[in-house]
Amino acid sequence: MSRNETESQDVKVRRTVWRSVAALVGMFAFAFALVPLYDVFCRVTGINGKVDTTAQALVHDEVDESRMVTVQFITRNGSGLPWRMDVETRQVRVHPGQTSEVNFTFNNQSNAVSWGRAVPSVSPSTATRHVRKASCFCFEEQRLEAGERIEMPLVFQLARDLPSEVNTVTLVYTLYPVEGKQQSPLQAGVKTIEGDEA
Repeated sequence: MSRNETESQDVKVRRTVWRSVAALVGMFAFAFALVPLYDVFCRVTGINGKVDTTAQALVHDEVDESRMVTVQFITRNGSGLPWRMDVETRQVRVHPGQTSEVNFTFNNQSNAVSWGRAVPSVSPSTATRHVRKASCFCFEEQRLEAGERIEMPLVFQLARDLPSEVNTVTLVYTLYPVEGKQQSPLQAGVKTIEGDEA
């Protein structure tokens, strides 16, 4: 092999090494940025329980009485938390712009104090930015004594600019345990229900 061929091959090897290093650096940077990008994506779309909590205040605007939208509520109990979550009604029909209230109950079915959190998700994802909540237990860490049962309201509104093709909005609330945290007393507006058995 001639000297020129050897030098040419060395240049090619160095170029390949530099390209590989650049690719590795790029992959590392992408992996590092993936978590915050995924979090933003989930908050915008409502996927994986992430809901954009900005601009959640109710708007006192005219009610769009020309249209009705069905709002469904689904409750799920995540593993590792001995609670039961129920909703007083599984479905309501509302006008966009109308304020509505639905009560949820939480029951600690164990013999020990425990902490939990209800994480919401919205379907379809196009409705995520159009669901406004004035009062919600969403993402709040709650403490329940052994056998305690409480009632918490969800006060919500669908924005008037909800896309016209959306006729049904589904709110799914999943319970997750909160491990090893001492929480302050339950939020205002929570009612303890006396004498109820699980």
